[in-house]
Amino acid sequence: MHEYSIVASLIDRVEREAAAHRAARVHRLHLKIGELSGVEVDLLKTAFDTFRERTICAGAELTIDAVAPTWACPSCNQTLVRGAILRCDGCNRPARMIQGDEIILERIEMEAPDV
Repeated sequence: MHEYSIVASLIDRVEREAAAHRAARVHRLHLKIGELSGVEVDLLKTAFDTFRERTICAGAELTIDAVAPTWACPSCNQTLVRGAILRCDGCNRPARMIQGDEIILERIEMEAPDV
C-alpha cells in the first residue's frame, strides 16, 4: 500500500508550501492522478483522512481528478484512440504514453496573510 507513503510525501510538501506562504491553514488540495499510475484512489483518500490529523491539512478537502491514459506516436505525434493497438498506423512505430500515469499536486488552497 504505497498510498500511505504518497500521502506522507504529499502532506510534507503541503506543509513546506504553507510555511513558505505563512499560511494558517489549508482548505483544499487538488490532485491529478493518472488511471495507470498504480494508485488506488479510495485507499489514497483513506490514507489522507488518517494522516492529515494534527497537520496543516487537518481540515482540508482532497479533490482528485482522474487522468485517462493517452498514447501517441513519438515520430508524428498522432494520438491513438483508446483500445487501439499501441502502434502508429502511419509510421508503424510503437506508441508512447503521454499522460495517464502521473500523480500531480495541481493546486493548494490555503489561508495566508496578504503579502
